Amino acid sequence: MTLRQFNNLARRQIYFCVAAALMCRYGMADEKPVTIVLAGDSTVTDTAGWGKGFSDLLNEKAKCVNLSAGGRSSKSFRAEGRWQKCLDLKPDYILIQFGHNDQPGKGEARETDPSTTYTEFLKQYVNESREIGATPILVTSLTRRRFNEQGKITSSLVPYVTAVKKVGKELNVPVVDLHTRSIELCEKLGPEKCIEISYEQPKGGLDRTHLNTKGAKLTAPLIVNELNKVAPEMSKYFESK
Repeated sequence: MTLRQFNNLARRQIYFCVAAALMCRYGMADEKPVTIVLAGDSTVTDTAGWGKGFSDLLNEKAKCVNLSAGGRSSKSFRAEGRWQKCLDLKPDYILIQFGHNDQPGKGEARETDPSTTYTEFLKQYVNESREIGATPILVTSLTRRRFNEQGKITSSLVPYVTAVKKVGKELNVPVVDLHTRSIELCEKLGPEKCIEISYEQPKGGLDRTHLNTKGAKLTAPLIVNELNKVAPEMSKYFESK
């Protein structure tokens, strides 16, 4: 090999190494962030739920699109075409939380039975998420902050929480048990402190269901901690503490 040939070969090797280094450095930065969609009722929204608190905990590797809407149940969310909008985004993950407006007394357009129709809707959400390549994650309902005389939360949502867990087990879906975690948080805070995390009603009055900004900031880490357990691959999308 002549000196000229040797120099040309050396230059090509240097160019290759530099190009590879640049791809490693900047290629990762240009990676498209994953999309996480939130589908739920008002307790998931940015204005009266944990949605904004959750999105604030994400790093640059993920973005959150909150399509939750107040007053919706697993039945009406679908009937109004809101679920289809979730699917149309082709997200990587969909967090699904319904229950509050599925309960008796909410009207025919919203009510579901936890052992039949509610379960069926959840299964449809799970299967259709998977059909578009998204990972579904079920979330049990945020607790209402209703205390008994002993300072313990009383919940009417248990049948729906049980149904979520059953579907999760049957279809091998990660389940974030926000209901249990939020009960633990509220009982730790106590009735008086819970007022400080409650959404302020426009006409006044104590809101025992929805969250203000402080409430969202306290609740969102509960969800992240659960996700780290049931969907550990998502841990890289959250700000490290």
